[in-house]
Parts: sequence; C-alpha cells; structure tokens
Amino acid sequence: MAETDKHAQTVQEQADAAIRRSRQEQHHQRQFVLWFGALILGGVLGWLGIQPLNDLFNFIATVFTRLFQFIAVPTIALAVITTLSALGAKENTGRIFGHAVVYTLLTTIAAAAIGLVLYLWIAPDNLPAEAIGAATADVPVQKLGSLSYYDHFLSVIPNNFVQPFVAGNVLSVMLIAAATGLALAFMPKTENRAALLKVLYGAQELLFTLIRALLFILPVGILAFAGQLSAQIEAGVIVGALGKYTAVVLGGNFIQFFVVLPLFLLVRGLNPLYVFRKMAPAIAVALFTKSSAGTLPVTLASAENNLKVDRRVSRFVLPICTTINMNGCAAFILVTSLFVMQNAGFELSLGTMISWLFIAVLAAIGNAGVPMGCYFLTLSLMSSIGAPIGLLGIILPIYTIIDMIETAENVWSDSSVCAMTDHDLQGKLGPAPTSDEGEPLFNN
Repeated sequence: MAETDKHAQTVQEQADAAIRRSRQEQHHQRQFVLWFGALILGGVLGWLGIQPLNDLFNFIATVFTRLFQFIAVPTIALAVITTLSALGAKENTGRIFGHAVVYTLLTTIAAAAIGLVLYLWIAPDNLPAEAIGAATADVPVQKLGSLSYYDHFLSVIPNNFVQPFVAGNVLSVMLIAAATGLALAFMPKTENRAALLKVLYGAQELLFTLIRALLFILPVGILAFAGQLSAQIEAGVIVGALGKYTAVVLGGNFIQFFVVLPLFLLVRGLNPLYVFRKMAPAIAVALFTKSSAGTLPVTLASAENNLKVDRRVSRFVLPICTTINMNGCAAFILVTSLFVMQNAGFELSLGTMISWLFIAVLAAIGNAGVPMGCYFLTLSLMSSIGAPIGLLGIILPIYTIIDMIETAENVWSDSSVCAMTDHDLQGKLGPAPTSDEGEPLFNN
C-alpha cells in the first residue's frame, strides 16, 4: 500500500512538472510574439513622422537605456563574484573558463576573417582626397588625448574601488569582481565570510527581481526603440553613402550572424533556431541599446529562464563574453583600418592584412562593450600609426546602424558561446555548490 502511494505521488509530481514546463513554454511564446509585435508597431509609428510621438519615443528610449546602464554594472560584478566564490579554484572553473575562451577566440577570428575575405572580394574604391579632408572636422578628436592603446589597457587597472563602478568601466569592474570572488573562495570559512556571502547573494536576488520587472515592461521599451530608429531613418539621419565599404562591414556581420554562428551551434549538436528564439529578447535589446554590457541583465535572464542554462555557466560565461567576445567589433576594426590605410596610400600586402586581422581580434577583446567603443578604438589605432583620420568622419553618420548590428551580433555570439559551453559541460560539473550552511547556491 505504501509503495502504491509512493508511486502515485511520483506520477503526480512528474505530471505537475510537465504542466509547469508547458505553461512556461506558452508564456515564453507569448512574450516572443509580444516583443516582435512591439518591434513592428514601433517601426510603423516612427515612420509616420508624428513629432510629439517621436519625442515620447525618445524619452522612453532614454529612460530604458538609463535603466539598463543602472543595473548592468552591479549585475556583472555580483555574477562574477558569487560564481567564483562558489567555484573558486576547482576544476569546474577551469573547464568553464577554458570552453568560453576557446569559443570566443574561434568565433572572433572567424568574424575578422570573413571581413577580410569580403574586403578582398568587393575591393572598396578610394574616396576623393578632398572629401576625406573636409570630413576631418567631424572626427571627435577631443577624445584622442585619452585614447592611445597603451592608455586604454592601463585604464583597466583600477586605482580605487569606487571609480570603475561610477565610470562604468566594465573591464575594471570585471577585474575587481574576479579578484573579490577568488579571495572569497580562498578565505577561511568563518562566520564573517558566511555573513558577507549572504549579503552578496541577497543583493543578487534583488537585482534579478529588478531584472524580471524590467523584462515585464520591456515591450514598451522595444516599441520606443523601434519608433526612434524608424523616425531617424525616415528623417535621413542614417544614410549609407560609402557603398562598397558599407557592404563589406554589414555583409560580414550578416554572414557571421546567419551562417557562421549557426554552424558553430550545429557542429556542437544544438539547434540554432531554438537557441535564437530563446535568446531573442537579449538580441533585440542589444540591437537598440548598442551596448552588450548594458544588455547583460536581459541576456542572463534569457539564458537562465528561457534557454535553461546552468547558472554556474551563465553567470560566469556571459559577463566574461560581454567584455571579450566582440565578433562585430573585430570585423569593423579590421575592415575600417584597411580602408583608412588604403586611402592613405599604405601598402597592403597579404602579410600586412593578416597581421591586422590578429591586431583587430586582440583590440576587440580589449574593448569594453559600450556604445561606439569600436569606433573610438579604431580611431585610436589609426591615429597611433599616423593614418589620416578624416575618413572616420565620413563613416561617423552611418556608424549608428553599424553599431546596432554589431552589438546584436556580439550578444548573439555571447549567447552561442554560453549555449555551447553549457551543452559541452552537461553532467560534468557535478552537483551545484552549497553555502556554508549546506544550502544550494545555484538553483535552475
């Protein structure tokens, strides 16, 4: 009799779990339809050119951008600290990190290589020298004083705890978070350590509650972002005047987005359409915010709630990928650098191009995931070799659309790297770590 009751209870639990999964799937499908509908409706309303409505869209878009920025940096910090404090120097940490870095390098090199092949095939023509000279005034040269590549890397090393968080220096925040997380992992298991971890985990739960609230109202933000972009295009703010150069940059992004990354997923036994559909909210937000770091809260929520990635993987891989996995940036730096040097009369041998491919990859890895980060990094590189930077003034008006597509590609790549890492390590990470009191630290 007891055995029958136990069996019936097990069957009921399985049925309840199946019902919950079905409801979650229906909820995610409704969310996807709602977000896509908001995207279309926003585009149509923005195209109508109704000024009061466009002003409202600009206001709402600014509010959402500020909210993403507000929550992004503490999300990055807490995700890395809590994950490393739990995993520490265990074998799991090396496994997760190793997979993330390998996939990041492979996808980033692939993106830059595609850009180089397209550049050689399409062969953009030189622009008139007078046009380049006239555009020099449009280049934001006031930023050059602090944009040498040496200074860029030196700025990553923090000289106090607060400044990186205030300035939104993502790489510095990552460095502080990694040091803090590892220090907690190696600390003696005292009451003070347990109390500190409880505060950190409590703060992280608070952040993810705020993220869920932000996701709930996200359709309003997508509506505003789509309306804002549509109004800009209709007004002629974004124009594609550079022809072949634009075709190389955007063509490389599209090939990486729709062909290369799905192939990576297929090779690892994952369905690209399934992964894309689950991560679509993050990719949509990235498209409009133009910041992979700012999109991180939505990327984490989508990976954990929709894609069901192990939180030990998502909270370690995604913050790292936000700062080092820059597929679109690598392609832009390479193609733009070659185009500027070609117009300046530099000799572009095959060896020079391949050398710049790896320079672009390394530069992209060192770039922070913030709006226009790739543009200013390219500006710095070109200035450091004495190339004329007037061409970057011509590129500036169309960079908005390039930046949007690059950021969406970066977040899609982050999602793919996270999904592949999670898939590779399924069943190999062992049971989730517990707190000093024996409570699980990561629950999916």
